[in-house]
Amino acid sequence: MRLDDFKVLTFDCYGTLIDWESGMAEALQPLVAKAHRKLSRDEILEAHARHESLQQLTTPAKRYSELLAVVHKRLAEEWGISSTWDESLAYGRSIKDWPPFADSVAALAYLKRHYQLVILSNVDNESFALSNRKLGVAFDAVFTAEDIGSYKPSPRNFEYMLEKLRQRGFEKSQILHTAESLFHDHTSANDFGLATCWIHRRHAEGGFGATMNPGTTPHIDFRFTSMEGLVKAHRLASGS
Repeated sequence: MRLDDFKVLTFDCYGTLIDWESGMAEALQPLVAKAHRKLSRDEILEAHARHESLQQLTTPAKRYSELLAVVHKRLAEEWGISSTWDESLAYGRSIKDWPPFADSVAALAYLKRHYQLVILSNVDNESFALSNRKLGVAFDAVFTAEDIGSYKPSPRNFEYMLEKLRQRGFEKSQILHTAESLFHDHTSANDFGLATCWIHRRHAEGGFGATMNPGTTPHIDFRFTSMEGLVKAHRLASGS
């Protein structure tokens, strides 16, 4: 299996292309500053993952920005902090401020010359549009949780994406699913027989940060610690 065997790269966005952990940590600072004890970055992210994952299961049709507001409220309750709903809503709107990883823009510009680029993201359309401005590339298709009515790792999201791509003439064997989260993406991609590329952004920190522990490690076909690493490997494989 080679990187230049594929015609489509399907991407998770947040955690893979957009540095959501830095964005979350920054946007949660007003809340964290009111905590009665010091909370480490990983404590914050892991608590966020717990509340987000449960909320996505409980209210799968809720728009992501609105779901984040509920997560903010639950974090305040867990940490015994007084917080207003307006503050929670402001956190939900912070997605627009989450930065891209330093290598995302250049990597996507390069990959666009060689592949169809597709987004499969646990986000709402308005929020993704704001993030997409930062990424600077025209994706060939964008499939969001808002479109589908559920959140990854639900199989519905992958079924929806694969059917839409099949209608455009692409089979599973032509698709490489590219993501950081083992929990949200790689386990389900394995279930559907998709080839996978792990952009292991958290390789230096260890743990799972803002995503849940998948329990077992899924099969991975390609692993890189950055999008830049993926580009370098493609250049080598294709001689470009």
